[in-house]
Amino acid sequence: MSALWAGPSPPLPKVQPHYHGHRERLRTRALDGGTAALPDYELLELFLFRAIPRGDVKPLAKALLTRFGSLGGVLGATIPELVTVKGIGESVALDLKLLHEASLRTGREAVSKRPVITSSAQLAAYVKTAIAHAPREQFRVMFLDKKNQLIADEVMNHGTVDHAPVYPREVMRRALELSASALILVHNHPSGDPTPSQADVAMTREIIEAGRSLRIVIHDHLVVGRDGTASFKALGLM
Repeated sequence: MSALWAGPSPPLPKVQPHYHGHRERLRTRALDGGTAALPDYELLELFLFRAIPRGDVKPLAKALLTRFGSLGGVLGATIPELVTVKGIGESVALDLKLLHEASLRTGREAVSKRPVITSSAQLAAYVKTAIAHAPREQFRVMFLDKKNQLIADEVMNHGTVDHAPVYPREVMRRALELSASALILVHNHPSGDPTPSQADVAMTREIIEAGRSLRIVIHDHLVVGRDGTASFKALGLM
């Protein structure tokens, strides 16, 4: 009987999770081919690797893109919105907002180094990064000096999904405080469609009129949406 005993059975080989080695493979692809070739979900994965050191983050990256519609939508989301996605805590949400802020500051540098009205492509890219995916309407003003260079870009008011209250006197008061000579008005349409409304046109005319007696010029009013950017000047609305 003892001759038939062959000893204990060898342990079964450990089954690796399906994502075993995925992080290293993705990092290698990014290093070899550059990040520009990666689809959005893989770019987001690479960023999440740093915030979430273990586990498969591909489903999380895809869940974020599904929830917010695009990479820009993910970065433009607020921290309270981000943490509604299962697997995203405040720490990861803050990391994503830091990435968004870095993008904004890079865009602002490109705009501020030259007269704003002569760098329309950089300006459009900057304002789209800033508010195209904001969930609520916000009204911003870009304050310019005599050389049309950027002094400040400030949010003057937040609103609802389809309205942000604007007070021309407050806009002009702030322009005088900053010694601004000209303004570019900017607001977003969370619906995605940047087509100006009649209320937008009326409000713009009020601000132009308020600035006229102070010799403060309104160069343009940009309406930003996920579907593009509309310029009042280009549309002949001012």
